[in-house]
This record gives sequence, structure tokens and C-alpha cells, in this order.
Amino acid sequence: MAPGFTTEKKEDGPSSQNSCVHLSNPHLQKMKEDILYHFDLGTGTHDFPALFGDVKFVCVGGSPSRMKTFSMYITGELGLGDPNADIPNICAGTDRYAMYKVGPVLSISHGMGIPSISIMLHELIKLLYHSKCSDVTVIRIGTSGGIGLEPGSVVITNQSVDASFKPQFEQVILGKTVVRSTQLDGQLAQELMECSKEIQDFKTVIGSTMCTLDFYEGQARLDGAFCFYTEEEKLQYLQAAYKAGVRNIEMESSVFAAMCNLGGLRAAVVCVTLLNRLESDQISSTHDVLVEYQQRPQKLVSYFIKKKLGKA
Repeated sequence: MAPGFTTEKKEDGPSSQNSCVHLSNPHLQKMKEDILYHFDLGTGTHDFPALFGDVKFVCVGGSPSRMKTFSMYITGELGLGDPNADIPNICAGTDRYAMYKVGPVLSISHGMGIPSISIMLHELIKLLYHSKCSDVTVIRIGTSGGIGLEPGSVVITNQSVDASFKPQFEQVILGKTVVRSTQLDGQLAQELMECSKEIQDFKTVIGSTMCTLDFYEGQARLDGAFCFYTEEEKLQYLQAAYKAGVRNIEMESSVFAAMCNLGGLRAAVVCVTLLNRLESDQISSTHDVLVEYQQRPQKLVSYFIKKKLGKA
């Protein structure tokens, strides 16, 4: 292994029963107060166990409006109130993220890309820890570009891979490259797949998800401000990805999988495909069609939650 290149292993798998959230940071014990700055929450100003102690499901997605819509939808699905009623944003004191709570379900936006979701996850995992939560399932619901799938298909991720199709997330810490696993909970993926078969509303597959560092060149698009490869090279790359088991592309799953693994959290990624990247680069579906597509992961995940709570 090259100098400055290390790997990390977690002691417990994410599927361990009755598991609490794991923190691997001894420095936190020395702090009188832990301020979750980007959530506008803190252990000195908020009673975390009282506010969040009953949370069993955390659903995260890029857009604040999408996560508010999901919180209203799950309100109706769980019979916990009027689905058209407004739900307060717990993070209203900041414009970085939005957070909504409906019974045992927390709905949080994470922004776009690895840096944004990683900041959110650090503070979310600490929030769950300070709240003394246990047996928590975290699911990212979002959009993606499909490979070899018709638009509107839903992909349940079995593992996130990088742009070289390796199931790992690399991060430079103190000048050293640290490699973390991006394998996701296989049992949870199968449970979600069974839910999809039961509702039978749209095509759903299990496959690898490629996580990239940007939307254009990193995803082999031809329509960015810069492009130094041919259409043939683009197609060769995407076809190679398909042969490696990749079924969709997005920009958050790798760090999401890695951090949930480190935190001992059961985790899944459920994304709808907005287009088939073997056929086009630009999203051309109508607004109404895209809205319906984006509801598909929400429907699947809400059905899963209802089933787990005995309300399906």
C-alpha cells in the first residue's frame, strides 16, 4: 500500500440488532456543549432525547422542498395528521438544511454533492447519538441518471462505486488518503425490493450506483461548458459501467454509505432515474412527468415504513 494511504474497518456491521449509534470521536466527551451549527441546534439549548428520541427512520434528499413534500406525504400515509397542513422546519434558524419530524420519521435535506451531504451526516449522526436513538434506518431518496434503464425506473443501491467502479470512498485526512467501504445493507435492499413488488407501480431494480464528483465531466456528459472527449469515448465508458453492474449515477451515495457504516446505521439509497444516459445527456421530460418520477422513491420508502410500523 502506498505511503499516506490507509483503510478503516468498522467493528460492527450496520445490521446488528438493537444497535445504538456509534461515534468514533473521543474529543466529543471533553466538550461541555455540542453545537450542530448547520442545523441551528445544540445540546446546551435543546433537549435532544425529548425532541428526537423516538426517531426510527431518517429520510434524506437533496431538495428542501422535496423533503418537506415527503414529510407531508408520510403524515397522511401514517395517519398522523392532515397531509395538507404545514409542518414546521426544525432548522428554520439556518438556510443550509431543512428538517421535518413526523412521528418516528425525520425528513432532512442534504443539498447537492459529497461535501454538502457529508456535513449534514456528521451533524445528523451526532444528533441521533445525543438523542439516544437506537435501531435507526437511514434512507436517501433522490434522483439520478440511469444506465440502460427507461426513465422513471427506481434503483435500490447494493453498493456505491466511484468513477473507476470501485466500491470505496476516498477522503484525504491530515494529508493521508483514507479509504472507506461503500457497501450498503443487503437485507434492507431486499426488503425494499419486496415492497416494490407488493405495490407494483413502477419498475424497480437492485444495482450498483456510481457516485461522481460533479454533474458534467465526471458523469461523461457532452453538454457541459468543457468537454475533451468524444461521444464514442463517452458511450464506451458508460457501457463499461453497465457491464460492471452500475445502473445509475448520482453524487452523494459513496459518502452516505461510508458514514452510515461507520455510525452503525442500516442504510439504503433509493433513486429514480430521470433519463437513460446511453441515449441522452439532457433531461427533457415535462415538469409534470418529472414530479411524478420524483414521487416514486417516496412512495416506495413510505410503504416500507408503513409496513415496518404495521400500518401497511
